[in-house]
Amino acid sequence: MSRTEAKRIVTLDEHIADTAGVECRKDIGVIDESPRAYKPIEAVMAAQADLVEIVHTLKQVVCVKG
Repeated sequence: MSRTEAKRIVTLDEHIADTAGVECRKDIGVIDESPRAYKPIEAVMAAQADLVEIVHTLKQVVCVKG
């Protein structure tokens, strides 16, 4: 979704819940970067299944946004 739409739709509580276990900012100023604002990586990779082979899956533990 667009940054404007994310700021309108995603709540701070949802952002906090979605970033549990990740060291990052958890304030209204980064709502547009919330994981909820993006397509799930599983769906993106599934759409490319004929082009890629998944060898490893990483888990985000930190996010730095200026």
